[in-house]
Amino acid sequence: MKILIVGLNHKTAPVAVREKIAPNEEQLTQWLRELTELEGVEEGLVLSTCNRFEVWLVCSKGDHAQAVTIRLLAHKSQMATEVLEPHLYIHEGEAAVAHGYRVAASLDSLVVGEAQVLGQVKQAWQRATEVGSCGSVLGRYCHQVFRVAKKVRSDTGLAKNPVSIASVAVALARKIFGTLEGHVCLLIGAGEMCELAARHLAGQGVRILVANRTLERARELAARFDGAAFGLEDLGQRLAEADIILSSTGAMRPIVSADMVRAALRQRRYRSQFYIDIAVPRDLAPEIAQIDNAFLYDLDDLEKISRDNRQDRNQEIDAAEFIVQNGVAEFMSWMRSLEVVPTLVALRQSLEQIRDQEVEKALKGWTHLPREDRERVVNLARILVNRILHVPLTQLREQGTGEEGAFLVDAAKKLFRLGDEPQTEIQPMNQ
Repeated sequence: MKILIVGLNHKTAPVAVREKIAPNEEQLTQWLRELTELEGVEEGLVLSTCNRFEVWLVCSKGDHAQAVTIRLLAHKSQMATEVLEPHLYIHEGEAAVAHGYRVAASLDSLVVGEAQVLGQVKQAWQRATEVGSCGSVLGRYCHQVFRVAKKVRSDTGLAKNPVSIASVAVALARKIFGTLEGHVCLLIGAGEMCELAARHLAGQGVRILVANRTLERARELAARFDGAAFGLEDLGQRLAEADIILSSTGAMRPIVSADMVRAALRQRRYRSQFYIDIAVPRDLAPEIAQIDNAFLYDLDDLEKISRDNRQDRNQEIDAAEFIVQNGVAEFMSWMRSLEVVPTLVALRQSLEQIRDQEVEKALKGWTHLPREDRERVVNLARILVNRILHVPLTQLREQGTGEEGAFLVDAAKKLFRLGDEPQTEIQPMNQ
C-alpha cells in the first residue's frame, strides 16, 4: 500500500484551468465514489478549495491507479487528458505524505500561514468518512496530518499576525485607495472568506454591503458590521453603489457579467470600481478586465502580491518544515510496520508448518517411543524453531520500520518464499 496524491494548485494551473476542475458539493460525493471504484484504489478523499484540487488515495497498484485517476479527472472536468496533465503534480509514498502535511500546515498555500486550509482538509476527511472511502490507512494519515498542522501553528510563528486570502484582498484595496474610509465595499457571498474580509474592513470607515443567494444569511453577516444586505436578484441594480466589489460564492458560473459592470459604471458617471474575485470557479466574468475604469483582480493576481508574505516568513517556514519531516518519518515508519507484522506472522507460520510436518513424519516411524519421549521430540523441535527464528524475527521487528525496512521485508519474503505455495519437503542444499 502507498499514499498517492494527484492534483493541481495556484502554482501549476491558472484560475481558468482550476475553475474547470472544481466540483460543486453534490459532485464531490460522486467523484469520491467513482475514484474509490477505480482498480488499484483502496481509499480516497477529494480536497477542493479556491486554490487547489487534489485527490488523496491509498493504492495497491501505484502506476495503474495514477493513470486511471488522471483519465477520470480529465473526463470529469471535460478537458482532454493532454490539456490537463501538464498542470498536474503527482506525489507518491514519502513525497505524498510530506505534501499532505505541507498543505494542511499552510506551507503550500497562496498565503503562507493562512488558517482556513486545515479546516478544509478536515471537511474533506469528514466527507470521505461519511461516504465510506476513508479506511484505516487514510484515516491514520489524516489524523497525523491534523496533529502535524496543529504543531506547526503552535510551535512556530506562522500563526502570529494571521493572514488569509481575504486579508490580502483587503490589503490590495487599501493599497489602491490609500485609505478605505468613506468608501463602499460590496461583499458578494456570505461565507467564510467574505466574513473574514468584513472583519478586516471593520473599523476602517468602510460601509459594507452584503449580497447573497440566501437573504437571511446576508442580513446576519451585514448586521455584525453595521452594513446593509440584499439578495443576488438585486445585484444588477445595486452594483453601482460600491467602489470595491469582493466576491466569493460557490456559483459554478460568473454571476457578474461585463454588461452589468458597464451599466454600473454609467450610473456612477464612470467613477472607477475595483473588482476582486476570490472564487473558483470565478464569480466575475474575465471580460470585466477589458472595461475602462473597471479594474479586475483574481486569485492569480493575489498570488503575486502574497510573495512578499512568504519572504517575511522564511525563518518560520524552515521551523515548520522540520516539524513536517519529523511527522513524515513517523508515518512512514508506521506504514512500513504494516508490511513487517504480516511478514513476521507468515515467517513463523511457515517454519512452524515445516516443523509440524517433519515431526509428524518422524514420529510415524518411531512407533516404539514412549509418550514421554515423543513429547520430548515435539518440544525439542519447537525449541529449535524458536531459536532459529529469534534473530531474524528480532531484526525484522527492530529494523523493519527503519529506512531499510522495505528491503529487509522483501528479502525475508524471497528467502523464505513467503506467499508461495507451502513447501511440503525440505530440499537439501547442494554440497
